[in-house]
Amino acid sequence: MKIENQIRAFAGTFILLSLTLAQYHSPQWLWLTTFVGFNLLQSSFTGFCPLEMILKKVQKKKV
Repeated sequence: MKIENQIRAFAGTFILLSLTLAQYHSPQWLWLTTFVGFNLLQSSFTGFCPLEMILKKVQKKKV
């Protein structure tokens, strides 16, 4: 799977998870949704994505 697809899957999973936790546990979990959304937005403008750097390091170690 390409890194871009992994990032989208990771972000989508965390957004859905935080929305579920906000619904059933505490509304404070919406801060996680905000954080993920902010990172997606800033990476679209700056090209800097911390998760991308982590995934690249992990893939290098596997090879």
